Amino acid sequence: MSRKGSSKVNTRKVEEQFFKTLMIIATLIIISTLGVILLTVIMKGLPALSLSMITQTPKGGYYLGKEGGILNAIIGSLYLAGGATVLAILISLPIVMYFNIYAPKKSLFVSACRFSLDVLWGVPSIVFGAFGFTIMLFFGLRASLLGGIIAVALLVLPVMSRAMDEVVKMIPRDLLEASFSLGATRLQTAAKVVVRQALPGILTAVLVAFGRGIGDAASVIFTAGFTDSIPTSILRPAATLPLAIFFQLGTPFPEVQDRAYASALVLTAVILIISILSRVLAKSFTKHVVK
Repeated sequence: MSRKGSSKVNTRKVEEQFFKTLMIIATLIIISTLGVILLTVIMKGLPALSLSMITQTPKGGYYLGKEGGILNAIIGSLYLAGGATVLAILISLPIVMYFNIYAPKKSLFVSACRFSLDVLWGVPSIVFGAFGFTIMLFFGLRASLLGGIIAVALLVLPVMSRAMDEVVKMIPRDLLEASFSLGATRLQTAAKVVVRQALPGILTAVLVAFGRGIGDAASVIFTAGFTDSIPTSILRPAATLPLAIFFQLGTPFPEVQDRAYASALVLTAVILIISILSRVLAKSFTKHVVK
């Protein structure tokens, strides 16, 4: 090997080692940050966590350090994130099917829609909350579970749509052509072929969107309101765990601040369960995917 060729090989090895080191450092930083966050929440929240805290609603003077719990916020968060996720699915799935089944190839309209969804993905959640609040004022609505569901659905819609879109684009085109050649309509192909093949990715997208929705505070602070009771109607205000954490940390009482860390621990556990569930479900449905 010539001296010039040997120099190029050495340069490539140095570059490879440099970027490999950067990746290792980045990975360690991410893992360390997650570890510090989890350790802080567990150390401060676990001593304050009790069965009564997650099975009771706030009593009189709860935010002054008296008895009660955060059951209203737990149920409210599940209602809100669940409703928003269902609404986002009903909108996202038809959009994705149109992009990949009905729209012509290299459509400028589809490209513009995808770009718009990418932009919306990066919009801060407080903007969605402000937009939802403006719409509520226009229609004369008060802060309610319905308002929060709409705001959170708008927040998670770009995430869910683009995640589903990328999964569906990975389905082999030959599979779709085979379905069409057997006489299947586009709707039948979408329902029986595309959804079945993309089901693991779709489930992951749905659960990721649910996790983002249940952990967001800015989009619901003006739209869902807050209450110490469990909502009995979609037109009633609803408490959420992020807002419960915010209000508890804002009090000057140390015991209430410790409850905020306990609430954060509950929220972290919910999101962790969702993450594990998404991986388990995705793995269990992968056997139906044609590779």
